[in-house]
Amino acid sequence: MASKKVFILDTNVILHDHRCIHNFADNDVVIPITVLEELDKFKKGNDPINFQARQFVRDLDEIVGDELFNSGVSLGEGKGKLKIELGKPFSKEMRESFSENIPDHKILAIALWIQKQNETQCEYCKVVLVSKDVNLRMKAKSLHLEAEDYKNDKVQKIDDLYYGIETIRDFNTAIINEIYERNEIPLEESGIETPTPNQYYILKSENTSVLVRYNAKNNTIQKVEKTMTYGIKPRNAEQTLALDALLNPDITLISITGKAGTGKTLLALAAALQQNHLYDQIMLARPIVALSNKDLGFLPGDAEEKIGPYMAPLFDNLSVIRRSFHINSQEHTKIDEMQKQERLIITALAFIRGRSLSNSFFIIDEAQNLTPHEVKTIITRAGEGTKMIFTGDIHQIDSPYLDQQSNGLAYLTSRMKGQEMFAHLDLVKGERSALAEMASNLL
Repeated sequence: MASKKVFILDTNVILHDHRCIHNFADNDVVIPITVLEELDKFKKGNDPINFQARQFVRDLDEIVGDELFNSGVSLGEGKGKLKIELGKPFSKEMRESFSENIPDHKILAIALWIQKQNETQCEYCKVVLVSKDVNLRMKAKSLHLEAEDYKNDKVQKIDDLYYGIETIRDFNTAIINEIYERNEIPLEESGIETPTPNQYYILKSENTSVLVRYNAKNNTIQKVEKTMTYGIKPRNAEQTLALDALLNPDITLISITGKAGTGKTLLALAAALQQNHLYDQIMLARPIVALSNKDLGFLPGDAEEKIGPYMAPLFDNLSVIRRSFHINSQEHTKIDEMQKQERLIITALAFIRGRSLSNSFFIIDEAQNLTPHEVKTIITRAGEGTKMIFTGDIHQIDSPYLDQQSNGLAYLTSRMKGQEMFAHLDLVKGERSALAEMASNLL
């Protein structure tokens, strides 16, 4: 007989996914009263985390009943019950171990009380604290309380991630020559087996090589040409392939991963400017992960001055493109005009709320710091004619409650793989400088 579980949720799980209470099958879910107190602090604001708090409270209000504080209420057919548990006194172990009466410790006290109750009332029940806070999970385990991360939206294994670019060595030279001659060949003639839509290949033989993309629409293998894009020339095969996806009107959702210096954001911005005549607006945004747990409100200045330091890397990319043209050139002037007309916008992701996402080229930088739900929220706001690019490095995550498997960028890549309007490319070779490449590899 499988053990029934009682899952006790930490605040950060709800702020990560407001629908989390529906993802525990037929097991019971407990919300400590302390969690509701903490959610009150997050209900006001425009950041995604504030949306999660407000939406959870609304959902909770819809399912709440008179018995919620007693035996709990059902979460639906085939699911367990939801219950709010009031505060409990600290156990002797907790009093001796934790001197501070903080929310985390209050949640632990409630979890330990529930565990003790279930030892006598439910022979088959297993109590599990669910938190995205590693330190709280360690504290729970030290008190002999089972604890785990919220795994519903995690990709299975980091090693199993889809990279989007595959190198095939010792490839048939005759087929490569055929691709050069005809530009594209039917998949069945290529010798490539079971490709994913918009998967890219570097085909190498002893004497030659070619870059190709699998076009699922026509079931063909197409040659990819190296293209100068708004003053930016691709420096390696990976960048050439990335630009091919960025310039392809049939690919409207792209994720690009890679370490610092691989050119992810620069290529996306260059492609956007190259195609500016096709879009009403180019938007380049990034999420702000507050430092030292301080909100932007702690920083001096108005809104623009507050976000300035966070947006500097995006403006740096724009400066690289500017410098590739003479100051009096048409391209340089075009960039200035687009900024003045607000057709080229660089800002914090939170400030994009309320803007139209129709017929836009939208680049979301540092997307590894977004939750899966935040990524979904952004994409589902895309109107007709909009192209979305998510860039980031899943090995450099600033949010304390995300990791390589649970961040929005990895989730997006895992879930969208195989869709004809989606492409993913993982860039490996750094091109910023020899020094930057050495530091990225060795430090």
